[in-house]
Amino acid sequence: METTHPPIASAGERSLSPARRTVLIVVGVIAAVIVLIFGIKYFSYSLTHETTDDAQIDADQVDVTSKISERVDRLLVDTNQQVKRGQLLIQLDDRDERERVLQAQANRDAMLAQARAAEANVTLIRDTQNAQNQENAGAIDQAQAQVQSASANAESAQQQIAVAQAGVTAANAQLAAAKDALPGAHQNLLKAQADLNRMQSLARTGDVSQSQVDAARAEYEAAVSTYAQAQANVVAASAQFSSAQEKLTAQRYSTSGTQATIGQQEGTLTTAQGHLAESSSPSRVSAQQAQADAAGAQIATAVAQLKTAQDQLSYTQIRSPIDGYIGAKNVEAGKTVAAGESLMTVVPAKQIYVTSNFKETQLGKMHAGQQVDIGVDAYKGVKFTGHVQTISPASQNRFSLVPAQNATGNFVKVTQRVPVRIIFDNPDPAYPLRPGMSVETSVKVK
Repeated sequence: METTHPPIASAGERSLSPARRTVLIVVGVIAAVIVLIFGIKYFSYSLTHETTDDAQIDADQVDVTSKISERVDRLLVDTNQQVKRGQLLIQLDDRDERERVLQAQANRDAMLAQARAAEANVTLIRDTQNAQNQENAGAIDQAQAQVQSASANAESAQQQIAVAQAGVTAANAQLAAAKDALPGAHQNLLKAQADLNRMQSLARTGDVSQSQVDAARAEYEAAVSTYAQAQANVVAASAQFSSAQEKLTAQRYSTSGTQATIGQQEGTLTTAQGHLAESSSPSRVSAQQAQADAAGAQIATAVAQLKTAQDQLSYTQIRSPIDGYIGAKNVEAGKTVAAGESLMTVVPAKQIYVTSNFKETQLGKMHAGQQVDIGVDAYKGVKFTGHVQTISPASQNRFSLVPAQNATGNFVKVTQRVPVRIIFDNPDPAYPLRPGMSVETSVKVK
């Protein structure tokens, strides 16, 4: 008869004491509770959040270009170097640009001098014109006075001609009277001479007394004197007549000269009026003012050319447009760059955001301003927060170079992804964020 032995217990069964078994049960219960708690929390989180790992950090990087074609003289930064806004990055050769600035400055100074001279000429012409106007107006007044004086002299001369004509008439009358008296005086002289001769003959015979002879002699002498006086009167009247005629002739000549003086003074008046019209013409000042305005316009052109030259000189210094870091660098010293050529890239240091590509099925309740939890792959366990800034107006496919074109009858429905821009609320400087880093985002939609 075989002997039966009791079964031998395994090592685990031998070591699992009631106390240990109790601990394991308690641990299991605790683990189940923990799993249950975290499961509920995860399930609750997933119900209120939309999550995607198709996301990365982005930034609006800036391409640094040259505005002019020039040779690179100095390169002052290197790849990955931090730069500040306005910091000098590249110095181009500026010798030609400096010469153009000097030429433009000289041209502007010359235009300024010409403009000042033109304005001075306008003032000079205006002052000269005023002085000439005053002088010519005075000449007109003087000529008018001389015309009036000559007219008065001519009128007086005409009156003097009448007086001279009256003198000639009177002298002629006196000459006629003197000539008329001469025959009578001559007859009286002949009679007195005959009487004297007869008395002398009678006296020699004693027929008359000596006193009668003396009386006859006295009458004779008186007749001689009267005749001589009559002859003298004729001579005097003739001379006076000749003198009156000469005065009349002279007065007529003087009157003709006065009339000529009137014409001359009227010609002087006309000339003075013409000079006044010429000197007061506004075209002289207008023409000079037009030259001054043209010089002013040339100043504006010269100033614009100087500004262009100065801008060209400033373009030889290429500065950073933003705060950031130097990314790709495509230039070295000595290279001749073209206008618009990309020389380097500056990555922003602060304007960092996240581009998350959510499925279209996740966008139903998503809108700008919603809170976002952000996890960066480079910093495990570090939680970042942000908010939705904008949602793209179209899916990624619409922005590709060759969008998919599904033909009719060959349609395959593919869930599209729409880019959503998320802004960090308070990024921690201890954890620098760089464009291209992979992140996971969860948008709280409820």
